[in-house]
Amino acid sequence: MAEGCQFTDGSVALRWRGDNPATAVWPNVESVLAVHGHQGATEVRWIEPAGTRAEPPELRAGLDNLFDELHQVRAPSSLSEPLSPPPGHPRGWAGARHLR
Repeated sequence: MAEGCQFTDGSVALRWRGDNPATAVWPNVESVLAVHGHQGATEVRWIEPAGTRAEPPELRAGLDNLFDELHQVRAPSSLSEPLSPPPGHPRGWAGARHLR
């Protein structure tokens, strides 16, 4: 069993429940069902009644500009040299561990 949400761009985040919980992000509900649908045996239940999940276009359009309004991007010349990572910690995403 999993619980999750669908974002305005159609992508889906799921949190699998149980003794070994895990979170996964998918491009859409159809992708989740293609992998975990068990040939039609999986049931998706929405909390909201059908037809209430859609948002007016003006609200969705505002999301595209939200990042620019909340975060000022500095020019490269204004950036200082980043601090060195602590010993034993590689720099950047390459140091992240992923379990499968």
